[in-house]
Amino acid sequence: MVKKTLPFSAEQLERIVLEFGTPFHIYDQKAILENVRRLKSAFNWAPEFKEYFAVKATPNPYILKSLAEEGIGADCSSIAELILAEKAGIKGENIVFSSNDTPAEEYRKARELGAIINLDDISHIDFLAREAGMPEMVSFRYNPGPFLQGGNSIIGSPEDAKYGVSKEQIMDCYLQAKDHGAKRFGLHTMVISNELDPDYFVETARMMFELAVNLKRQLDINIEIIDLGGGIGIPYRPEQEEVKLEYVGEEIRKVYNDIIVPGGLHPLKVAMECGRMITGPYGYLVAKVLHKKEIYKNYVGLDACMADLMRPGIYGAYHHITVSGKENMPSDCKYDVTGSLCENNDKFAVDRMLPKIDIGDLIVIHDTGAHGHAMGFNYNGKLRSKELLLKPDGQIELIRRAETIDDYFATLDFSRL
Repeated sequence: MVKKTLPFSAEQLERIVLEFGTPFHIYDQKAILENVRRLKSAFNWAPEFKEYFAVKATPNPYILKSLAEEGIGADCSSIAELILAEKAGIKGENIVFSSNDTPAEEYRKARELGAIINLDDISHIDFLAREAGMPEMVSFRYNPGPFLQGGNSIIGSPEDAKYGVSKEQIMDCYLQAKDHGAKRFGLHTMVISNELDPDYFVETARMMFELAVNLKRQLDINIEIIDLGGGIGIPYRPEQEEVKLEYVGEEIRKVYNDIIVPGGLHPLKVAMECGRMITGPYGYLVAKVLHKKEIYKNYVGLDACMADLMRPGIYGAYHHITVSGKENMPSDCKYDVTGSLCENNDKFAVDRMLPKIDIGDLIVIHDTGAHGHAMGFNYNGKLRSKELLLKPDGQIELIRRAETIDDYFATLDFSRL
C-alpha cells in the first residue's frame, strides 16, 4: 500500500493559488532529488552507473538542470529534447539520443553535442554515416521480439513494437558500424513501460548481459555500456506497491557477477533511462471546480482538461484525487471528474468516490510529474497550463508560464485573409 499524501497543506495551497491562479502542475523538487539519489545508491556497486533521465517525461530545463547537478544525464528522442538538454548544461556522452524514423538534422544535432547515438534500425547505419558522419561511439537498441515474453499496453509485446533491431540483425549491425569507422560500442533496450514487477528488470539485465557476452565471443566486440532502458512503474493506485530499487539493484549485481565478470567484460558501465519513476510521483495537477452537473450521473467540471493530463482519457489510467481541505471527510459521493473538451473521454476519473465537492473547491490530481504536462495539446484551442517548482526551502518558482491565446495564434497570419 502507498499512502497518497501532499507536500503542502490546504492553507499553503490556497496561498499558491492566490498568487499563481489555476490550473497548474507543481513538482516537489526535494522529493525528486531524494528519489534519484535512491536509484543511484541502489547501483553503487557497479564499476560505473549512469541514469539518463527520459526528457520526454518532464521536458523542463529547470528539472533537467536540477537533476544534472546530481550527475544525471539526459535520454533524448528529438531535436527539441536535445536542445533542452543543451540549455540545461548537459552535453557529450551525458546524453543518449534514442529515436526512431529520425530526420538527418536530428542526427547532426546529436553529433554536434557529442551525444551517444543509439540507432533504432539497421538501415539507419548508412543514413547516419551519410548525413552526419559515423561517430566513434555508437549503440544499438535491441528488440528481442518473441524471444522475450511480456510487454504491456503502452509499448506492446516486443514483436509488435516498432522499436529496435531484431535478434537476427543485431550482429550485423555492429559489423556494419565497425566498417563505417565506429570504434566504441553500447547496447540498449527498452521493452516495457510502467512495470511494477521488479523481477522483469532483473531478467532484462540477464538478457542484455548474455547478449553482450555473445557479441564479444562471436565478433570480438567489447560492449562498454549496457543501457537497460527505463520502464520502472509507479504505484498510481494506493493499493499498489512501489518497485523496491534496492532489490532491483542487488539482483542485477548478482546477474552481473554471474555473466559479465566471467564473460570478460568487467568493468562495464551500467545505465538506465528512468523518467516516470524519477518525477512521476512528485508532480500534481491542481485545478478548481467550476461547475457541478447532475443528470444521469453526477459530474464535477474543472478548469483543467485532458489537454493538461491526457493519460486517463487515452489509457483509462487511474490518477488518485484529493479534494484539498477535505482529506478527513468520508468519500461517500460518486462523481465523474471532467474537463471542458468536446470529447467524452475528457475525464480525470469515472465513478470515483470522493468527499462532497462544492464549486470553488481545489482538486489535486496525483502522480502527474511525468507524462502529464509533457503530453499536453491544443485541441479545441485549449491552452497548456503553467508549471511550478516547490523548492526545498518552501519557496515556489514559476518554471513555465501558461500559454496565452497569442501563443495559440502565433503560427497564423491573419493579415492574409
